[in-house]
Amino acid sequence: MQDKQPARARLLVEQNGDVTVVYFQDTGILDERNINLIAEELFGIVETKNKIKLLLNFEKVEYLSSAVLGKLVALQKKVKEFKGDLHLCCIRESILKVFQVTKLDKLFKIYDNQQRGVKAFSGISLFGKK
Repeated sequence: MQDKQPARARLLVEQNGDVTVVYFQDTGILDERNINLIAEELFGIVETKNKIKLLLNFEKVEYLSSAVLGKLVALQKKVKEFKGDLHLCCIRESILKVFQVTKLDKLFKIYDNQQRGVKAFSGISLFGKK
């Protein structure tokens, strides 16, 4: 039986060892309905695993609404509630500036590539200990 949830088309979920990697499939995350569908899917993923290691890969994302930032903050709280950890990776410079201006770069662990994001969960960075 195939899952026909609309959010599934917006996210691709893969396991990389014990890390759950979520790839956003849209280049723009702007529409409130889509933001809510994506958020529901992400929260659902978190609620299925205690101590989840969740890496959100923004490689395809060129634009996002400020509403996404609020959902990410709520997701971070949910991940912590389930004793997990959340990392972000592959955020374009223009979007990263929004994280910096809003000081969300202090709340989230952000990595320039997926390999570093995955390795950071084990406390090992590519440049030595975290």
